[in-house]
Amino acid sequence: MRHVIALDVGGTGMKAALVGPDGELLHQDRRSTGRDRGPEAVVAAILDFAADLYAYGEKHFGESAAAAGLAVPGIVDEPNGVAVYAANLGWRDVPLRALLAERLGIPVALGHDVRTGGLAEGRLGAGQGADRFFFVALGTGIAGGFGLDGRVESGAHGFAGEIGHIVVRPQGAPCPCGQHGCLERYASAAAVSEAWARATGDPAADAADCAKSVTSGDPNAVRVWQEAVAALADGLVTALTLLDPRVLIIGGGLAEAGDVLFEPLREAVRDRVTFQKLPNIVPAALGDTAGCLGAGLLAQDLLTTTTTPEVMP
Repeated sequence: MRHVIALDVGGTGMKAALVGPDGELLHQDRRSTGRDRGPEAVVAAILDFAADLYAYGEKHFGESAAAAGLAVPGIVDEPNGVAVYAANLGWRDVPLRALLAERLGIPVALGHDVRTGGLAEGRLGAGQGADRFFFVALGTGIAGGFGLDGRVESGAHGFAGEIGHIVVRPQGAPCPCGQHGCLERYASAAAVSEAWARATGDPAADAADCAKSVTSGDPNAVRVWQEAVAALADGLVTALTLLDPRVLIIGGGLAEAGDVLFEPLREAVRDRVTFQKLPNIVPAALGDTAGCLGAGLLAQDLLTTTTTPEVMP
């Protein structure tokens, strides 16, 4: 199998790689999305970046890429290769798979950024060897991906895994989704940053600062952190009740707090389960390479199967 192109598109930046058949990152690069120039400019930046990666592979490895995988945020129609909606990028119904395939002349797979990262964690990272896992990314928002036998479920309409919009505090804080009390309004890195900034009166204070203050015993930091952990545990218990994963993988910015997060979180989940089987709760292993590695897996799957493997029937 030849190398493939992997692109992980975020709200402001893009990470890319050429990935070998064994998952080795043969070449890595980063660029801005250029979103300040509008949604069309972002699409153009993606296509140009991919074309440059294709040319790099030809020049340095003596052969062209065999396929490409693209992970993007927002609502993604994976079977049809369409970026349905991405608020941060201003997208609506962008046929990214077709556009990139036309530009490169090779097969292209399109995936949701968090589910794609979960795919990598399940096959190559913290969930390796587990038949069922649930990956949760605690970033600006919260999203997840349920993995079964090396695949990640996207749902009938591309909404599967949106654990951040489970209501954990009825009549609570309003969420941009239109509900009140959503999990990501209490337990995302952004939510913890907002709560800690209010507690300190410092608008520059963030979740990382809060975690450091927890370790030093600051009572305000402990309160903010405990409230976030309690909300997260409530949401996770709902998810594990529905999905019964063998491994629960936690990634994203908030997970970088390490034991400051995982020790109280494991205890809080343990206190809440009754009949449910407690999964192994572990930190994500691949860091910010997960999206690229997952996009590479999507591309490689195109070469080894005749169906779209990342979408379960």
